[in-house]
Amino acid sequence: MREYQLLIFDWDGTLVDSIGRIVTAMHLAADASGLARCTDEQVRGIIGLGLPEAIRCLYPEMHDPAQAQHLRQHYSEHYLALEAEPSPLFYGVAEGLQAFRAEGYQLAVATGKGRQGLQRVLADRGWLEYFDYSRCADETASKPDPLMLQEILEQSGIAASQALMVGDSSFDLLMAARAGMDCVAVGYGAQSMQALRECQPTLAIECFTELHAWLVRGASNQSVEVMLHGR
Repeated sequence: MREYQLLIFDWDGTLVDSIGRIVTAMHLAADASGLARCTDEQVRGIIGLGLPEAIRCLYPEMHDPAQAQHLRQHYSEHYLALEAEPSPLFYGVAEGLQAFRAEGYQLAVATGKGRQGLQRVLADRGWLEYFDYSRCADETASKPDPLMLQEILEQSGIAASQALMVGDSSFDLLMAARAGMDCVAVGYGAQSMQALRECQPTLAIECFTELHAWLVRGASNQSVEVMLHGR
């Protein structure tokens, strides 16, 4: 039976229901920058990347660094305004994280947010000391590069085989695979379960509470158990 010591979570779309605000902020930033809006689906498809990488994916024809910087600035301003009241946690997240801590798991965040943004949202919840480790896209390589996870493993002293990555995007799952780590796909976030299933996650869930139930039962190396309710 696989025994995990470290649970690593993406933030937006995995713990926090912020996808709609991210999409809206990107649309408003495009308007303010005089750019054509991307579709909602296109914006959802880049959630999880660092902001510079996300903009390059959405606007590959943009070669002017100043224009890209203006778009990033407009996005940040609009997102902060939308987050005046912090995005809510998904159902079961608060109770689940509390249970994981009580059961002795170490907890970490690996996010496409910048450090300033993560510190702000953690402070809003009184969680500045809640997670044992965290890595942000502006202080390391962006997902799906595995460096973010490798740095968390190095800091914690825990082997990849004893860590589990939980995320709502293919970037999270590919990052975990490249780090030699098991992963959980959550189907209620940015990307569809169909897209996530292509990454062959160790487990796929449609509600955060399913993760705790699965860990209580024990994750087996012999037969991969997958909960798929589809989308």
